[in-house]
Amino acid sequence: MHDVAISSEKGHEVRKYPAYTEDLQKMVAWLQEEGITTVAMESTGIYWLNLYLLLEEAGIEPYLVNAKHVKNVTGRKRDDTDAIWLQKLHSCGLLQKSFQPEAATRVLRAYVRQRKKLITLSSDSVRRMQKALELMNIKLHTVISDILGKTGMQMVSAILAGERNVDELIKLKDGRIKASEEDIKKSLKGIWKEEYLFMLKQAYDGYGFYQSQIKECEEKIKAGLLVQAAKVLDGDITGLDIERKKKLRKNEFVFNAQCLLKVIVGVDLCEIESISEISTLELISEIGTDMTKWKSSKHFAAWLNLTPNTKITGGKIISSKMQKKKNQAGLSLRMAASNLSKSKSPLGDYARKMRSRIGKKGAVVAGAHRLARIIYTMIKDQQPYNPEMFLKDQQKWKDNRIKYLEKQLQKLKDVA
Repeated sequence: MHDVAISSEKGHEVRKYPAYTEDLQKMVAWLQEEGITTVAMESTGIYWLNLYLLLEEAGIEPYLVNAKHVKNVTGRKRDDTDAIWLQKLHSCGLLQKSFQPEAATRVLRAYVRQRKKLITLSSDSVRRMQKALELMNIKLHTVISDILGKTGMQMVSAILAGERNVDELIKLKDGRIKASEEDIKKSLKGIWKEEYLFMLKQAYDGYGFYQSQIKECEEKIKAGLLVQAAKVLDGDITGLDIERKKKLRKNEFVFNAQCLLKVIVGVDLCEIESISEISTLELISEIGTDMTKWKSSKHFAAWLNLTPNTKITGGKIISSKMQKKKNQAGLSLRMAASNLSKSKSPLGDYARKMRSRIGKKGAVVAGAHRLARIIYTMIKDQQPYNPEMFLKDQQKWKDNRIKYLEKQLQKLKDVA
């Protein structure tokens, strides 16, 4: 049920509409008849999405607002009074709409998120395969490094086909496997149980099914990126090299997404340390390429939930905790920043410095915050990544560190 309030001569007129499609269309038609140009609506789960899209198609600008920002005044809680309160706030210009990407970015986001979910489900199938093998005391997954490799998958397929002779199974070993044949033969001798073989078969089939679905998602992602790249290049995409010329890594795209993303974004974000092709695609599918929707890089980092939610009253900071919300783009940057301390670049020095100061968890957030500001500047100003801009700060930090250690050494000498 949707409660809709508009201003009228008598104060407010409130109507209730069910959530069926034809009722939503009637609601939009009524708003058009009343000359409504903007509509404020609360963000509640995913129930707002269908109405949001219908309002956009009808030429009415929807304001999707955070429910925390539009809490009603103290009193009885009712849907109709909430709708009137929302209308009052919106008519006074007190509501700030939440970020929503363009239609093309929204479509790309749906495919990228679906692919990410399928990878998670595929990983779960692999764990169930390993559990079934362990229940039969088959240690193949512990002897070879990757059961999803050529050797592992061929041996599992042969076991499911009925092969139990280790001398026949060992023939499927690839030459690159470092484990000895004796160890592999021992690992293939198990206690064969029909119920566990059934579990192994279902997990194996599930893994293959999810892999096929991931490929279908990647084809949709590829088509969407090609359309966006064609718009940037005025339809001429003949010069784009999107075919992979090397062996695919785990969970890597079957096509060269980096080439397409560089055209769409205008700069190559993969040049930044710890930012991979997948991280770039996940980020762009969430935020798009229009950086003017945020006032500055600070606002962008705050939207990504990479800054403390500082609360000040009476001149004192009463709280500076991170908000408990999931921002997919921010989570992608945190994942990228988790390995930043291993880099030998200035960004890596910054991550190690923050790790020693505020711990591992805080260093990840701080590194993601810096990555966010770099990405914002690169996209907005269309500037390539230049790591030399951090060399001055890096050298300043090193000089200060040397001075501090020299002072500590001098104090020890004086005491001695």
